[in-house]
Amino acid sequence: MLTLMNAETQARLYSREPTGPKLEVLGPRVERSEEVLTPLALQLLASLHRRFNARRLELLHARARRQALLDDGALPEFLADTAAVRAGDWRISPVPADLADRRVEITGPVDRKMVINALNAPVRAFMADFEDSCSPTWENVIRGQVNLQDAVRRTISYEDPATGKVYRLAEHTATLIVRPRGWHLPEKHLRINGETVSGALCDFALFLANNHEALARYGTGPYFYLPKIESHLEARLWNEVFLAAQEALGIARGTIKATVLIETVLAASSRNSVTAATSCCRIARR
Repeated sequence: MLTLMNAETQARLYSREPTGPKLEVLGPRVERSEEVLTPLALQLLASLHRRFNARRLELLHARARRQALLDDGALPEFLADTAAVRAGDWRISPVPADLADRRVEITGPVDRKMVINALNAPVRAFMADFEDSCSPTWENVIRGQVNLQDAVRRTISYEDPATGKVYRLAEHTATLIVRPRGWHLPEKHLRINGETVSGALCDFALFLANNHEALARYGTGPYFYLPKIESHLEARLWNEVFLAAQEALGIARGTIKATVLIETVLAASSRNSVTAATSCCRIARR
């Protein structure tokens, strides 16, 4: 478990080490933001940023270099260093029971009424989206996390101001899956040692740190949808983040599950390598 060595709420200093990174919260206060920007969540985020942000930026530069080659006429090709994966006989580990049936699932933004209605829908899973369907204003990011925390704890409700109708969760709900932002998107309202934090790491760390225990109590787990993956190396980075976060929070390895969303030609051509790169966390390729 992470120790809160520098968890000074007013100074916003969070680190595993006395001389660790300074985390600055630049966004305005949003109602109940203290329930999201907890010392543990910010400490986990700072630790992940320190360990993995440089690699994330390297992979984004690699995207640009690869695109330049394609623009010059190069064609995608299978990589020699992943030949063993393509030729191998392997499979991912089994997924939890509440993720086994994915025949019908829906997605939508993380606003309060949407979260309730989507989880109550007659579907197998709801993917709560911090990416394409969520404008990443600071208010939306924080309120979205608040909404998911209430949904995980089954305390979420919403009263329509126009009709007075009250919305609550039904007894049986869809499985919750969270889609953080892609590797390329920043969270400009958080900085660590003057560096802008990754939106992906922000969404992931805040949700995981604040909800993994409650998810376990309700017999489910931290499930994620990974968007905009363009290579097995980007998938591997997510896997390394998962492993580090599980270790830091004292969670058993393999508790985190994820679906890798294949939405580019390059990722499609290396889908087996993408799956294998994330196999340490038993990732399910969608």
